[in-house]
Amino acid sequence: MTSTTRYTPSEIEARWQAAWEKDEIFKAVRSADKPKYYVLEMFPYPSGRIHMGHVRNYTLGDVIARYKLAKGFNVLHPMGWDSFGLAAENAAMQKGIHPGEWTYQNIEDMKNQMKPLGFSLDWSREIATCHPDYYQHQQAMFIDMIDAGLIYRKNAIVNWDPVDMTVLANEQVEQGRGWRSGALVERRELTQWFFKISDYSEELLAGLDTLENWPAKVRLMQENWIGKSRGLQFAFSAINAPDGHDRIEVYTTRPDTLNGASFVGISPDHPIAKLLERDNPEVAAFTAECRKGGTTEEAIETAEKLGFDTGIRVRHPFDTSQELPVYIANFILMDYGTGAIFGCPAHDPRDFEFATKYGLPIISTFLPSEDANEELTEAFVPAKTEKVFFNRGFAGEQWQTGLEAIDAAITFCESQGVGQGVTKYRLRDWGLSRQRYWGCPIPVVHCDDCGVVPEKKENLPVKLPEDVTFDVPGNPLDRHTEWRTTPCPSCGKPAQRETDTMDTFVDSSWYYARFTAPHADTPTVMDDAEYWMNVDQYIGGVEHAILHLLYARFFARAMEITGHLPKSAAEPFDALFTQGMVTHAIYKTEAGADGRPVFHYPEEVDLKGDKAFLKEGGSEVEIIPSAKMSKSKNNVVDPLSIISAFGADTARWFVLSDSPPERDVEWTASGAEAAYKHLTRVWNICDRIGAMEDGAKGEGDDDLLRQMHKAIHDVTMAIESFGFNAAIAKLYGFTATLQKSKASKAAQREAVMTLAQLMSPMTPHLAEDIWANQGGEGLIAKAPWPVVDESMLKDDNVTLPIQVNGKRRGEINVPAEMPKDEVEKLALAHEAVIRILDGGTPKKVIVVPGRIVNVVV
Repeated sequence: MTSTTRYTPSEIEARWQAAWEKDEIFKAVRSADKPKYYVLEMFPYPSGRIHMGHVRNYTLGDVIARYKLAKGFNVLHPMGWDSFGLAAENAAMQKGIHPGEWTYQNIEDMKNQMKPLGFSLDWSREIATCHPDYYQHQQAMFIDMIDAGLIYRKNAIVNWDPVDMTVLANEQVEQGRGWRSGALVERRELTQWFFKISDYSEELLAGLDTLENWPAKVRLMQENWIGKSRGLQFAFSAINAPDGHDRIEVYTTRPDTLNGASFVGISPDHPIAKLLERDNPEVAAFTAECRKGGTTEEAIETAEKLGFDTGIRVRHPFDTSQELPVYIANFILMDYGTGAIFGCPAHDPRDFEFATKYGLPIISTFLPSEDANEELTEAFVPAKTEKVFFNRGFAGEQWQTGLEAIDAAITFCESQGVGQGVTKYRLRDWGLSRQRYWGCPIPVVHCDDCGVVPEKKENLPVKLPEDVTFDVPGNPLDRHTEWRTTPCPSCGKPAQRETDTMDTFVDSSWYYARFTAPHADTPTVMDDAEYWMNVDQYIGGVEHAILHLLYARFFARAMEITGHLPKSAAEPFDALFTQGMVTHAIYKTEAGADGRPVFHYPEEVDLKGDKAFLKEGGSEVEIIPSAKMSKSKNNVVDPLSIISAFGADTARWFVLSDSPPERDVEWTASGAEAAYKHLTRVWNICDRIGAMEDGAKGEGDDDLLRQMHKAIHDVTMAIESFGFNAAIAKLYGFTATLQKSKASKAAQREAVMTLAQLMSPMTPHLAEDIWANQGGEGLIAKAPWPVVDESMLKDDNVTLPIQVNGKRRGEINVPAEMPKDEVEKLALAHEAVIRILDGGTPKKVIVVPGRIVNVVV
């Protein structure tokens, strides 16, 4: 290939992408001849546009995929779309188009934005969760899981968005409001479908110990979410409760505070509360008000603590003369524990707030010291591992940690016949029902004679009807009489389809398995699953550290139980990496016509020093630095504009180079320009070497090749440890060495081709062009990774700086094993030292072997 003499990304990148596609370089095919490697990024929601955050995420995976391909692995690197969800329905209502039309157009747009970035994706395996070819298999597995007892139906309290008219998951409730509508979320009781994930609490918890290549913070977050605890379950004896409710069951994780109880609280959905509200309008009004609040921890913690004194009293188990009032309280949920608690205000912030509001006693059971004042201005809540003084404890030893005291309390209570120690988990069963159209239909039918009947598999997929409207709130499926009406799969009589659709977390809980056989007539093909699973490297945002990953782990177990995955895939992700965000300044004007702030795109703004001004009109705008890229704040950078200006390799290089991949990186125009200049410099070095005369002699061949092998070693180690920014730092250094080199053409050619190989996972297009320019065989994407010569890492010589009175004056290159006195002679013979001494004698010469020479004059 002849030299182009200039770096032209627009020509280079299109050419090499076409070459890769023609040769099907990245198409994954099972092979017994190579070890497999499955790298997967969390697939995107097709919102319509990608931004630099997407570029960073997929570039991280692409570096690994290309590196592993060069290392001789058979690589699977697929892509798909998490394409069901409420956003599409909102768009349908706002734009007057069908959710499917909006979604598929967004998929096409995002795919067209991603392809120019040169990712090593096997597009032949592309899936979209909203396509019947995908969700029919999800429906088949749903039926299998019903048969296996993994799915059931019951009434449950849910977060209800009264505007979008749908159930919201806890993470979709923000500050007590629906994440999209902004409406205040209510508690409502609905009949819902559930996965029995709580039955696997201990197994999911124990499995975390095997995930050594997951971030510790993610494992801890899942451990806390599962929430294993040992506590005491017992019952208060009620004095004047309604018939049949003479005992109120309580579960507590802090039985050591039982002697500080001053009230009993029950959930607004507790059977006693429901019984009372039938005949008491005041109770009914209070519980109705409670149900307007959300069920999330955040909503409960931040809401004002409200109670209603039922008039019921219970006896304290250790002092039957002591009666405790029973309140209905808005901060108690029915689905955790028993739906009833005893309140110990001295040691629980919520109980303290409640007791203060209603004038209830605040009784300490432990204090920070033996002589501490029992009058508290706030709840005293030390860590369970901290030793405190138990003034109303259950053991003779008063100085105890909370953990010791809990064990002592359980032992004492069991000996007195007051309840028993039990282990419980915070993890609740996974409610999967959603009252919306754009989701996977739940494949069951409601028959007046047969009850709830799963659809026959031969009738799958149960497709969503296309002729729906969104002109009124609520689920369009409820209004679609023709679609709803269907024969009962059991008796054949007219029946009604389930109109709830599945939570989108179901779609994303098994897509990694579908990628192993995306075109199969069954959910998976066992031979393919056994070959490709597990995912060797999974990459995605830490915001999915709990629910998505926990649900995916459960689903892998459920798929194994129902015969769709091998047992070895029970933990589907061997290694996990959570990348940081790409940030950018927000440019804001205080108020627009509607009184809301106006956010301006970066291209609408001119930067002058530390200030920003609108290009149109010149008015100054407020700068909010280093914020997460968000379409709502318009602080997104369009990758296509960067590719147009600098090329895809510049975008890839920048997002990898500026900070460790687990940390945030701020996108700046100056940073992109600097990355482009460096890649141009690399191309110019290649061009210069190509123009050298064949057989041209030089000097320093061994030094250059030694630095080359050091670069191979260092870059390899950095990539293996996800230190991509460190790898790039090494490449900067080696580039500078090569640029200054006076070695022969042969040595420089070998060095620049190796540089191209080391850069190829990060800048694959430029690497291909350098490889071709220097006469490399075939495509660099198929070339084996360079092998380090360990003997070249041993440097026989060292360079020692010479300091005179603390100032660096020069350096000498000497054999590493040279004796100190010989080093001293060479240092004193250096021309800079001779000039400073001016015929005099130094007071002292200090030689630090392998490090430095200090001359004191």
